[in-house]
Parts: sequence; structure tokens; C-alpha cells
Amino acid sequence: MHPETSPTENTLDQAVSVFVELRPRLFGIAYRVLGSAVEAEDVVQEVWLRWQKTDRSAVVSPVAFLSSATTRLAINVAQSARVRRETYIGPWLPEPIDTSSDPEAGAQRAEALELALLLVLERLNPTERAAYVLREAFDYDYAGIAEILQLSPVNVRKIVSRARKHLSTDQRETVDTAEHRRLLEAFVSAAQTGDIASLEALLTADAVSLSDGNGRRGAARIPVFGRARVANLSTANSWFWPTADVRPVHANGRAGVMIYRDGQPTTFMTVAASREGIHQVMWVFTPSKIAAFLESRSRSARAPETEGEARSLCQSP
Repeated sequence: MHPETSPTENTLDQAVSVFVELRPRLFGIAYRVLGSAVEAEDVVQEVWLRWQKTDRSAVVSPVAFLSSATTRLAINVAQSARVRRETYIGPWLPEPIDTSSDPEAGAQRAEALELALLLVLERLNPTERAAYVLREAFDYDYAGIAEILQLSPVNVRKIVSRARKHLSTDQRETVDTAEHRRLLEAFVSAAQTGDIASLEALLTADAVSLSDGNGRRGAARIPVFGRARVANLSTANSWFWPTADVRPVHANGRAGVMIYRDGQPTTFMTVAASREGIHQVMWVFTPSKIAAFLESRSRSARAPETEGEARSLCQSP
């Protein structure tokens, strides 16, 4: 004979069930606003703690409540992160996430997910970024966004319009996933063999190479501009490619590579490309961001199958 389940346990099980169902969406919102999987996970964890303590009987729409809490917390974290990044050594790039088993990271569409666009989104203030993400990636209507951001629908329309215009001046029309993969593979192959001519043929005249290393040795501390300089930089270190074990990965909806040395992942690399060619090469050397990528792979693969597993996942530190 099984012991009777108390009303409190039933209520908590319902809270867990609702939260687990919405968790991918909440992570997707937070990640796009923050550009950091680790910070996004922290936000989602804090939202779970608040959800536990909330009088859920008074919540009309769990989706609206949890989306609002996630967005507002993410905006707060983004504001403090901007200050912290002022001390970052060299270019800052968003943390890549593995999307091989979670292609849209909780989005209804895979919008605002590519690393190049996330980097451009950093130029918006956190409220503008959140409004754009909610509208473009998750298709919230203006009234819903206004309620989340505690602004008028008219203001939200203006904010989203401003964000679109700002991004359109900085963002190029991208190639499809197959062409992107072809260009990346061709770039890596030419870089490995030191084929400068082939590299230059793949790059646009105004190409830029960005290395995120936060002061790590071997990572360029300033952006490198121009076809010839980017090509030369990509082949300059005689020690880099000969000892590299290059493995394909799927990051932020696009092809990337993870470079291993002595069995350890040390570098992530991907490109941004238009029909004119590769215009941005992005290298991530920072160990914490490499670790976050690998952790994101296990996060998307560990969807809980039972209420007990779900509760354990939500309550884990």
C-alpha cells in the first residue's frame, strides 16, 4: 500500500512539471539577452527558486509570469555584466552553446542565436536587447512585451524598431547552413596547410578576426582587420595547427570546430559569412567558455524523464 500523496506534494509536482516544460524557453530568453550560458543558467535557477516561493494559485498565466521573471532578472544581470566586461582583456565574445541536440535553444525560431548576431546585440542596452529577443526569437506580441518590461506598447514598438534599424546597419545577410559549413571547412583546411592564397580567396576585404582569451597567451588582444592580415594570423603560429585535433561541432545553430591538444579542448572557432565571403572569424580560447560549451552539450541532453528527475534537476545548485 502506497502512502497517500499530500496536497503540498501534488502542488509542488505541478510546479515542477510546469517549470520543466517552460525551462528551455526561459533559458533561451536569458541566454540571448546575456550571451552567456553560465549566467543564463544562474538566472533560470533563480527563477525556479522564486517560482517555488510564489503563491501559484494567484498566477493566471505561468508562461507570462516565468517569462517576465526571467527577462527582468536577465536585464539586471546584463547591466552588471556590462560593467564587469569593461575590465575584460581583449575582445569579448558570447559563450557558444552546443545546439546539436537542441537546435533552437528553446526558441520558436532560431532567431538571435548566431554568435555574430549575439555580438551585435551587445551594442544595444539590455532593455532594447530583451525587447528585440522577445519579439524576434519568441514572437511575443507588443502588449505582452510591454507587460514584461513594464512599458507602454507604443514605447515597446519604438524600442524594437530602433533595435532593428541599429542591427540592420551592423548585420549582413548571412548564407545558409550548408554554405556556412562549406566555407568553414575550406577555411580550416587552408589554415591547416598554410595556404594563404586560398584563405584570402575565402575572406572579404574588410574581414576581421576576433580572439576571446581574456589575456590568455596566444590570443590576439585587439581585433585584426583586413583580408591579408586575417589570413596571415590564421596560419602564423607554426605550433598551432600541426598539433591540433580538429573536431566539428554544432554551435548556436551553425557549424564550428573545437580544437583539442593532448585530448583536452583548448579552442573553439567559427566564422560569419555572407555571399561575398567570410567577414568574421571568431576564436574562443578562454577556458571557462570552452567548459561552458561542453556543459551546454550535457544540459541539452539531460532532459528529465520523471517528476523525481525533474525536481532534482530544478533544485540542483
